[in-house]
Amino acid sequence: MSKTLAADLPVVRVLPLLGLPHLDRPFDYLVTEEDSAAAQPGVRVRIRFAGRLADAVVLGRAATSEHEGKIRFIERVISPEIVYPEHIRNLVDTLADKYAAVRSDILRTAIPPRHVKAEQTDTTSAWEDQGTAKEPDLSAWSAYEYGESFVDAVITGTLARAAWQIAPGDDWAAALAALAAKVAIDGAGVLIVLPDQKDVDQMAAALAEHVGPKQITTLTASLGPQARYSRFLSVLHGQGRLVIGTRSAAFAPVKNLKLAAVMFDGDDSLVDPRAPYTHAREVLTTRSAVEKASLIIGGYGRTAETQLLVEAGWMHSLVAPRNTVRTRSPHIHAAGDSEFELQRDPRAGAARLPSAAFVAARSALVENKPVLFQVPRAGYVQSLACGICRAPARCRACNGPLGLPSGGEAAAPTCRWCGRIDSAYSCPSCGSHRLRAVVLGTQRTAEELGRAFSPATVISSWGDRIHAEIPDKAAVVVATPGAEPRVEDGGMYGAAVLLDTWALLGRPDLRATEETMHKWMAAATLVAPHSKGADVVVVADPSLPVVQHLIRWDAPGHAALELAARREVRFPPAVHMAAVDAPREALEDFLEHTDLPDQVDILGPVDLPPGVDLPGEWDRSKLGEAQRVLIRTPLSTRNALGKALRAGNVNRATRKQDAPLRIQINPMHIG
Repeated sequence: MSKTLAADLPVVRVLPLLGLPHLDRPFDYLVTEEDSAAAQPGVRVRIRFAGRLADAVVLGRAATSEHEGKIRFIERVISPEIVYPEHIRNLVDTLADKYAAVRSDILRTAIPPRHVKAEQTDTTSAWEDQGTAKEPDLSAWSAYEYGESFVDAVITGTLARAAWQIAPGDDWAAALAALAAKVAIDGAGVLIVLPDQKDVDQMAAALAEHVGPKQITTLTASLGPQARYSRFLSVLHGQGRLVIGTRSAAFAPVKNLKLAAVMFDGDDSLVDPRAPYTHAREVLTTRSAVEKASLIIGGYGRTAETQLLVEAGWMHSLVAPRNTVRTRSPHIHAAGDSEFELQRDPRAGAARLPSAAFVAARSALVENKPVLFQVPRAGYVQSLACGICRAPARCRACNGPLGLPSGGEAAAPTCRWCGRIDSAYSCPSCGSHRLRAVVLGTQRTAEELGRAFSPATVISSWGDRIHAEIPDKAAVVVATPGAEPRVEDGGMYGAAVLLDTWALLGRPDLRATEETMHKWMAAATLVAPHSKGADVVVVADPSLPVVQHLIRWDAPGHAALELAARREVRFPPAVHMAAVDAPREALEDFLEHTDLPDQVDILGPVDLPPGVDLPGEWDRSKLGEAQRVLIRTPLSTRNALGKALRAGNVNRATRKQDAPLRIQINPMHIG
C-alpha cells in the first residue's frame, strides 16, 4: 500500500527510546499526510529501527533531511499528546550532559507509559473547577529572617532561591503548604518533592487546609499505571497546578512553574536507583535555572551541596533569628557514656544510660509526657576503628575509611576510596596503633529501657512496626531515625535521648556526620521548648563539633564546616566526581579509550564497597572482579566530566564492549 508524503515539513526528526549510548541521537524519518497533523514535536511515535519496532519521541519537523540514504516512514503516531514539551526536553538534555546519561533512561522516569483509558478521562478542565480554595495565612514565614521578603518575591514572580533551615518545633508542612497554596491560587504552578510517602501524606494533609482534595495532584510510586498517566496528563494540560510527590515527580511537566521545593535533600530516597542515578535536588536546581522558577531546599539539617549553593550566592539562607531559636528549642546538652557516669546512678547504669539522660527521661515521665529514645538503625557495614578510643580509622591520604580488603584476615588496612595501604596506622586522637573491627548498629533494646523505667508503657517504632502517632501521655518511645512517631493533637515529647551516637558518627561514609546532624535535629524538633522543662540529651563527647552545632541549633554552621572539610580532601561537592564500576579489564579499557578533561585526578581502582554489587553477567576468569575508580575534576569545568564519560560510553558501545559498566556522577555514597 503506497503512502502519501506529508505536503508540509515531511521529515520527522525523532529520538529512539532504545537505551543504547551510541543510538542516543536524532534520526530522520518521513511522515504521511494522514499522520502529519498529529506528529508534532513532543509526541510519541512508533518506528521501525534495525528491523524491529521501537518507541520514539518527535524532536522536530523539517522540509529536507541531510541523510543521503533511504528514509523510512514512521509506523504510526502512538498518541497526539505532547508528552515531551520543550521545557522538559531542555531539562533532559542538560541532565544528560551532567550525568553522562542516555536520554531514554531519563525519559523512562520523566514520562510514564501510555494508558488509553487515562486519555479518555477529563484532564483539561480548569484547576479552579476542581474545588474551593481559601486564602492561606503566611504568617509562619515571619519567624525567619527575610522570610516575608522571600514570600513577597515568590508571590510576585521575582526569582528567589532559599536554603530553608526549619526552626525548632516548626510545622514545616503547614508553612510550605500555605505558600504553595497562595502561588497556585494566584494562577501559577507549584512542584514539591519529598523523600517518602509519609512526608507526602503530611504535605497533602497540610494543603487540604487551603484547597480542595482534587486540586492537589500527588505523584508517587504507589500509583497504578492508569492513575499515574492520568495525573501526568492533568499536569501536562495545566489542570494539575499544585503537584507533590516523591523523586520522579521532579520531572512533572508543570505549566508556568513559579515555585519548586525539595525537602530533606540529604535523604537517599531522593536518588533514583536506576541509571543515570539522578538526584531530585539536582533536577530541581536545573529546572530553577532553566525555567526561572523560585526554589526552596528545606530541612532540619543542611547538606554540603546546599551550603555550596549558598556560599556561591546562587541561593540565600533562610533561618530563624537566634532569639527565636532559643525560645522554641529544648535544652540540648551532651552527656558522655563513660563508666564513671554510669556508676553514679545504679538504675541509669542498668539501662546503660548516663545519669543526665536517665534523670531527663524520668522527669518527663513524672510529668506524664512521652520520652523519645533515638537508636541507630541496625545493620551498618563493618568498619575499622581505634582499638582504644573507638575513633573511626581514616586514610591519611584522602580521609577515606579504612577497611580490610577481601583476601584473608592478615590483609593490611586499605582505604576504600583511594586504595592506599596503611600498614602502620596511628590513631590521630590517642596515638594508638591498635585497630578493632566495629559492627555498627543498635545495642540498646526496648526491653532494657522498659525494665529501667517500669511501669511505663514501651512503644517501639522501627522497621515494619512504625507508629505514625502516639498518645500525649507518659510512655517510653524507642525509635530509629526517621521512624519517630508524632505526638497526637499537636503535643510534644517531654524529653529525648540520642543513644549510641558512635554508631552514627563512626560509619565509614563521607556523609556520616552530615546525616547524623539531620537525624538528631529531626528528633529534637519533636521535643517541647526549654521553657516547658524539656531536655534533649545527646550521649556523645561534648567536644565534638557536630555536638556543639546541635546544641546551638546551627545547621548552616555545621554545613559550612562540612563543606570546608570536603574542600580540604577534594571530595564532592567541592569537586565534580564520578564513580565508575566495571570488571577490572573492562574498567581499564574504558579509561584507556575515554578522553577525560584537563586537571583530572583518578583514585583507585579498588574493590567495590561492602554490600555494593555490579548488576549483569561477565566472564570473571577473563575480565576479573568488579572494581571502582573515582574520577574528579574542579568545579570550574562544569559538566565537562559528564560529557567526557558520555562520549567514552558511546565509544565503548560502538566497539561492542558489552561488559557491565556503571557511571555515577557525584554519588551520595562513595564507599
